[in-house]
Amino acid sequence: MSKRLLKEHKSLAESPLDFVVDFEIVGDDLFQWRCTMLGPDDSPYAGGRFVVRLEFPTTYPFKPPKLVFETKVYHPSVTLETGEVCGAVLGQWGPTLNVQHCLLTLYSLLQDPQPDHPLEDDIAQQLAKKPKDFEKTARKYTKDYAK
Repeated sequence: MSKRLLKEHKSLAESPLDFVVDFEIVGDDLFQWRCTMLGPDDSPYAGGRFVVRLEFPTTYPFKPPKLVFETKVYHPSVTLETGEVCGAVLGQWGPTLNVQHCLLTLYSLLQDPQPDHPLEDDIAQQLAKKPKDFEKTARKYTKDYAK
């Protein structure tokens, strides 16, 4: 497992994703990563820098990492209080998937927010019924917390 994580870390370092500005192993714990990603341009998260923690179980890659926004983000699939991302957003997880898949999924989550897998029902309702209000609040959170 740790060999796999080291290999994935090296691969991301050599071929970084264009929206990832920084990623690192937290301290000496190979199973904890921190990543800083940019908000997508055509979204209410544009201009933001979002710090995400990836917590890998010892059973990785057979079980997915836990994804947690350390930067406060207004999104129906992210818990406002803890930043935890809904596990369902990763879809059907399998050992062929990897960290790059997780980061691309998070980016698309910000690029196209959907009320489908809500951890925050009120935000999902707002997105579904009053999308302009949702965008306004998401932009404010981005400005206040992700700059």
